[in-house]
Amino acid sequence: MCKNENCSCCSHSEQRHVHEYLGSVRISESECDPHNHRFDGLTCEAIPMPCGSHFHKLGEDTDFYQDHFHMIEKETGPAICVGNGRHIHFVEGWSSCSDGHRHDYQLATLIDNPIGN
Repeated sequence: MCKNENCSCCSHSEQRHVHEYLGSVRISESECDPHNHRFDGLTCEAIPMPCGSHFHKLGEDTDFYQDHFHMIEKETGPAICVGNGRHIHFVEGWSSCSDGHRHDYQLATLIDNPIGN
């Protein structure tokens, strides 16, 4: 089962193709309370695209800062080849609004099956 409870695309009894990801949102409230948040997780399994590539859904809460956290929820872009039959995905977006603000972020997933067969 997909370990990411926020993904609605996970329906298989075992994972076959997922990516790890981690990152930090950009600093927000730079004038009065500058801060950012960190996040990490696993994508859901690959979802085919008509062009022959695929994408993944991801969704996690950020870490907690003082009195709030944010939700990171997005679909990745298509696979980006990095050589040797491996690939990553790029993601950018905005966190959910919490405590009167939101953060933007960009990330690249980690390589699927990094040590190979």
